[in-house]
Amino acid sequence: MTDVFGDLVGQDEAVAMLRRAAASAAALLRAPVTAPAGGHDDLDALAEEYDGDPAPAPADPGAGMTHAWIFTGPPGSGRSVAARAFAAALECVHGTGCGTCPGCHTTLTGTHADVRLVVPEGLSIGVNEMRVLVLRAASAPSGGRWQIVIIEDADRLTEAAGNALLKAIEEPPPRTVFLLCAPSTHPDDISVTIRSRCRVVPLRQPPPAAVAEVLVRRDGIAPDVAEWAAAAAQGHVGRARRLARDPEARQRRDAVLAVPRRLTGVGAAFDAASALIEAAEAEAAASVAEIDEAERTALQTALGAGGTGRGAAGAMRGAAGQLKDLEKRQKSRATRAQRDALDRALVDLAGFYRDALIMALRAPVAPVHTDTASLASAGAQKWDAEGSLRRLEAVLECRAAIEANVKPRIAVEAMMLALWRG
Repeated sequence: MTDVFGDLVGQDEAVAMLRRAAASAAALLRAPVTAPAGGHDDLDALAEEYDGDPAPAPADPGAGMTHAWIFTGPPGSGRSVAARAFAAALECVHGTGCGTCPGCHTTLTGTHADVRLVVPEGLSIGVNEMRVLVLRAASAPSGGRWQIVIIEDADRLTEAAGNALLKAIEEPPPRTVFLLCAPSTHPDDISVTIRSRCRVVPLRQPPPAAVAEVLVRRDGIAPDVAEWAAAAAQGHVGRARRLARDPEARQRRDAVLAVPRRLTGVGAAFDAASALIEAAEAEAAASVAEIDEAERTALQTALGAGGTGRGAAGAMRGAAGQLKDLEKRQKSRATRAQRDALDRALVDLAGFYRDALIMALRAPVAPVHTDTASLASAGAQKWDAEGSLRRLEAVLECRAAIEANVKPRIAVEAMMLALWRG
């Protein structure tokens, strides 16, 4: 990797914007004045005044530095990758995001003292967590550069947590930068007031060719496998890497793509729904089991488990509340993991019916799932374009229902019946 933006796939315009902003930020630190705490208008003015880039300033208002950013884009576009890369460029001792200096290295590995990363493990980000984060972000950077807060999945902020964050963004400390990641700037994803105080970095779905190139270059995956995985993952870089390297991920995908063949009646539809839910539950349980056990063991040890000294037994008796809180957090994380696993399966299934649709329309577009193209072609002949479209819409409606907190089993059963009926 030549610099911190090397893993941001197919986002040339966004990278150019972030490089320009990092250069402006470095110029601010070299300037013989201290950035005021009056909000992003003052910071923008200073960025323009002390921009050390000899190139003429572009008309794009997103070129300079500001204190709050929103990275938007579809799943797999690299929102969190872009936020971390930008944070590394801001902490870079050279101000360029070189990728090799201590500032870049510690930021990318998650050990920089001035970079705080919020990755929601449950269904939402609560107000208490956000208040603690905002309080810590108000301190001066220990390294003399920037205090940075990265919030992945900012669309999971509760209303109260959003209000706590809004106050910090409205009156930011002079050296604090907020980087938020969300699917879009729609009010359902991020509040209008927070959006109005942030600069937006739109990311696009990276083309499969760019994803395949990264898998070959960075991960050493064979070119033919990389091309297949990039197409099957529909531009999602992380998903493509898992498909290319994890046999179990490929087996789960194969099971999902076998669903259309199994829908021979009402009973088969309910059986397919149960199989899909149980597979998602098993995948989620496996993904969180190790970290759950480690957290529980660490908490019990901290509370005196196994101790023989006076008061050790009493301390454990009084620890029931803390253990209950931990179990509650772990249950929320398991629910989130199950929904994420189920959503990945639904994306694969939607790709199958999308392939059937383009084949029914004879559209000059490459299929997503090349290994099931013959099955999709048979479905296209049986259902025609209208039937394929109705089935695709049923899968997308199921995803939307689960996102709206409909019970996953109910949503999936309704989808399977719709797929069977057509």
